[in-house]
Amino acid sequence: MRIGELADVVGVTTRAVRHYHHQGLLPEPERRPNGYRRYTLRHAVVLARIRRLTELGLGLAEVRDVLAQEAGKDLVEVLTELDADLARQEEALRERRARLRALLQAEGGLPAEGPVSPELAALFAGTAHLSDSPMAAKDREVIAFLETAMPAGDRERMVAALGEMLASPGGVERAGAAYALLDALADAEVDDPRVDGAARALAACVPAELFPGIGESDHEESVMRAFYDDLSPAQAEALRRTLRMLTEERR
Repeated sequence: MRIGELADVVGVTTRAVRHYHHQGLLPEPERRPNGYRRYTLRHAVVLARIRRLTELGLGLAEVRDVLAQEAGKDLVEVLTELDADLARQEEALRERRARLRALLQAEGGLPAEGPVSPELAALFAGTAHLSDSPMAAKDREVIAFLETAMPAGDRERMVAALGEMLASPGGVERAGAAYALLDALADAEVDDPRVDGAARALAACVPAELFPGIGESDHEESVMRAFYDDLSPAQAEALRRTLRMLTEERR
């Protein structure tokens, strides 16, 4: 058989055959005097086995181990490991689909900040009117980022604390008032006398445990610097003072 005939018999492309040659999976026959390579039944058997193994999900390195029997594993062991790996992938896919369904069915629809947890999406939906505030919009973006970047336990505590804060009597109104004070500092300098009032208003509506230890690690400090860079000098100073107040309150 020539390479095209071999490929047709096994159901692969000639390009795949050449790739398997290059990877050392399929022995490459010597050229005959007429310049063509002549493939035997043995080549077809090996090529068919390569195709079956790759269709089962084995990578070429694993296929090579099976064919060469250099890994100390027989085919049953390799396929058992593959089956376990596929089961883990199936479970991960089920979890992702469940999260997607929850996001698509969330009250108020998918937030502008993109995919977040259903719990945070519900909080954003309940405070959608605050997003007219430029500072509130920035805050939502940061909260969505933190939910992605935080470890699972801290993430759940943050969202729960936000929920409790907004559900408390006057919580949403206090947040709106704090955002308004911060918005008013959009063009102000760091020594603006309104900075202290904005910081106190924000600290009054944010639980001290909302962001435990934020800014204490180098990573968190770099995140906060990037956030401050997106604000006016007065707004950044108000947030720094707010964090200092919350830190002192936790002590």
